Amino acid sequence: MSKPNRPAGIMTTAIHAGDPPDASTNASAPPIHMSSTYVTEDLAGFSAHDLTPDSPYVYSRWANPTVAGLEAKIAALQGTEACLATASGMAAASAIFFTFLSAGDHLIVSDVSYAGVAELARETLPRMGVDVSAVNMSDLAAVAAAIRPNTRLIHTETPVNPINRLTDLAEVSRLAKQAGALLSCDATFASPLGMDTAALGVDLTMHSITKYIGGHGDAIGGAVAGSTELVARMRAEAAIHHGAILSPFNAWLIARGASTLPLRMKAHEAGASAIAEWLEADSRVSRVIYPGLASHPQSDLAQRQMSNMSGMISFQVGSAADGESIARLMIERLNVIHYAVSLGHHRSLIFWMGTDGLMETSFRLQGAQLEDYRHYAGDGIFRLSVGLEDAEDLIADLDGALG
Repeated sequence: MSKPNRPAGIMTTAIHAGDPPDASTNASAPPIHMSSTYVTEDLAGFSAHDLTPDSPYVYSRWANPTVAGLEAKIAALQGTEACLATASGMAAASAIFFTFLSAGDHLIVSDVSYAGVAELARETLPRMGVDVSAVNMSDLAAVAAAIRPNTRLIHTETPVNPINRLTDLAEVSRLAKQAGALLSCDATFASPLGMDTAALGVDLTMHSITKYIGGHGDAIGGAVAGSTELVARMRAEAAIHHGAILSPFNAWLIARGASTLPLRMKAHEAGASAIAEWLEADSRVSRVIYPGLASHPQSDLAQRQMSNMSGMISFQVGSAADGESIARLMIERLNVIHYAVSLGHHRSLIFWMGTDGLMETSFRLQGAQLEDYRHYAGDGIFRLSVGLEDAEDLIADLDGALG
């Protein structure tokens, strides 16, 4: 009996993509292939440059069946041809930068982004001869003005970590294509279900799969999804030469988490919406930034670009001293929410992020860029990653910790 040839629904895709029954045992659940090497039945070269898409497995730095299954699942969820899984989200960002940029090239990067990416772009790439411009990606005129003849890559992030500012990907893609540059986007905050980045013109979509895709806070990994040609270039450069490969065990854990991503993202969004509305109505909170709120400065863009508003909330409580005082209360009083870094897990996590500290270390913004950051964050924000607990319990926990 032939199987139907039609696109699968998102839940079916999340469960079955990359996870066929095991060929050797017919086990329904995928196995973990922990082997570093594989017995070969034909003569093979000793270089990964000899590999073709049809080559058998030879060595797990080059390719591993468990990791390949996760890559197929993420590509299917993101709607791209291919995916490269890496050892961490930072390894995914590095794979993009170090594959597609060379000395003399120009990179435009979001002036607010994951701290490690911001520091890599500012401190490491210039040492290697790459010119870098940090730009407010919500300002399309600024993006257009930053483009040079040698611009090879525009790297954005939306929503940006930690302030939930958005980037109009379709418009930035238009500018990138006019310049002959690639567009990459860190979509970790949104997850693959939050935006159809490929349809919006993004060439390479990266995720810290430690976060929503894995979803359980027990495995670190990264991924970059894109065309077969671009991913093949990254695999040869970043995975095989730089060596930042994902462990098969972590790939197995993350793939298991990814199978429930559609259900989890619905729950994250529902919980975050309820909590954002409660926070906005609380007099102890001076401002809430959440893409699903009508009060978000880019609410129209959020409604147009995002299909799931995710579970990330940023909120202010007044001065930096107020924030630090409440952070201490949270450490003492929170019973359900964990006072901890990271995001996208089934457990809710919260952390205080002072503006002055971030400016001294990660972002170092000045002038209009600093003013725009403070428009969202003030003297500091709490970054709340809403998990899968009952919203009523999370609200009660916050209520008791806000002082």
